[in-house]
Amino acid sequence: MAGWLFVITLLVALVAVYRPFGDYMYRVVTGTRSNVAERGVYRLVGVNPAAEQTWGVYARSVLAFSAVSILFLYLFLRVQDKLWLSLGFDPVTTHVAWNTAVSFVTNTNWQAYSGESTMGHLVQMAGLAVQNFVSASVGIAVAVALVRGFAARGGATLGNFWVDLTRIVLRILLPICVLATIVFMVAGMVQNLSGGTDVTTLTGATQHVTGGPVASQEAIKELGTNGGGFYNVNSAHPFENPTSWTNWLQLFLILLIPFSLPRVFGRMVGQNRQGYAIAAVMAVLAIASIALTIGFEVHGAGTVPQAVGAAMEGKETRFGVPNSAAYAAVTTLTSTGAVNSFHDSYTSFGGMMPMINMMLGEVAPGGVGAGLYGLLILAIITVFVAGLMVGRTPEYLGKKIGAREMKLASLYFLVTPTIVLAGTAAAFATGNNSTALNVGPHGLSEVLYAFTSAGNNNGSAFGGITVNTPWWDTALGLAMLLGRFLPIVLVLALAGSLARQKATPESEGTLPTHQPLFVGMVVGVTVVLVALTFLPALALGPIAEGLS
Repeated sequence: MAGWLFVITLLVALVAVYRPFGDYMYRVVTGTRSNVAERGVYRLVGVNPAAEQTWGVYARSVLAFSAVSILFLYLFLRVQDKLWLSLGFDPVTTHVAWNTAVSFVTNTNWQAYSGESTMGHLVQMAGLAVQNFVSASVGIAVAVALVRGFAARGGATLGNFWVDLTRIVLRILLPICVLATIVFMVAGMVQNLSGGTDVTTLTGATQHVTGGPVASQEAIKELGTNGGGFYNVNSAHPFENPTSWTNWLQLFLILLIPFSLPRVFGRMVGQNRQGYAIAAVMAVLAIASIALTIGFEVHGAGTVPQAVGAAMEGKETRFGVPNSAAYAAVTTLTSTGAVNSFHDSYTSFGGMMPMINMMLGEVAPGGVGAGLYGLLILAIITVFVAGLMVGRTPEYLGKKIGAREMKLASLYFLVTPTIVLAGTAAAFATGNNSTALNVGPHGLSEVLYAFTSAGNNNGSAFGGITVNTPWWDTALGLAMLLGRFLPIVLVLALAGSLARQKATPESEGTLPTHQPLFVGMVVGVTVVLVALTFLPALALGPIAEGLS
């Protein structure tokens, strides 16, 4: 009952903030006035905030900014021993630095290292935490650009990337994070520049506990659906997640922006009911996933779980099974990647659910921005399928979905499965699956989960596999890079194509895209596409293990 109350109160809080916070974000991304801080950034970067960009210029701006960010963070990690607050740590090795730089710039935050024994405070603050802000802002900016494509009536521009990036960071992410940091500090999270403290354990041994600016990084880690932890065990560490109510607050921060962005979508296209329909799709998928994950773990199969009443292995006793399972579901439904339990220790079907959440494309509600534009792609595919059924050219929000739009939407959907399945096959073909601690179906699950997490820019770890090797760091880095920027380019190209179209008047044959029928169709298309793509791999991994 406590677990269900945890989830129900979370849903009620999200419903309460949907309209006011969504309206606030709408005003931020559609406003025309710049404040003093923003004008200073524009002068520093050399940007004319009044200049509009075509989709090609917008895409090149995203790619250029991200490329510079990767290079800067890579160099930062390689010279950290010469920096202030390095804590005496050595430079990060080349393959880990590459993997980490790509990971944080792509909003993946996959970590092939132990944070408290690898990264100095300055690198954590000025390197990793900064990328948490800007990578999240990039995702929201791309989503807003796609919505502008739907809202445009024959124009060729999608706004200005540099303006979007700056406003989202300064007006949305930063103010909320300041407030959340204060709350987290009150709750007991660490926020200092200490090199650490030697403590005596209950057994009389001495342990060095590293301090640091944890609370501030934790705030943007969750709000920006980043997920990278200051400590190795992430949100299972009491310095990152002290109590059950901070566990609740973290999930609220994770879901706040993704679930409110459909309101921005509805306002920008001039039909709030369209936003409600998209939010409903997100809610249906999310509630089903959370319920199934909790159910599989509470009623865990196996002699020991049934004897103790639940699958407690790998769970944090402060939170219990329901809250841990809900955390696993929410963080994989979004692109957060934070963990407060060990997914490798979940039951077979319970461990399968986080994988399915990521394979859905993380659209329920997905990462900040990425979830919205991913779901809008699925909506386009849905209206195309519906158009085939009635024999007419499909349209969505007054825009014709022709051959070009469907090619871009199809390529978008195919990118991630190709990366995930090809990467998993490459690991087995080259023998690198040997770093998994298990063989058979569970060993396959460990490898499949790693590439699913990287290719979908989630960053959570299933565990049970050693990935801190040159091959794994390089391969997963490439998966993260391609899984982030190929879809972004395709989304922006689609936005440009839609923006050039003039509005098509509704007719009797137009599919209503704000009614429950359409919501059900989008949910069905999402599930069917994922089943057709990933079911064979799941059948060899978690399903085979669960049925054995």
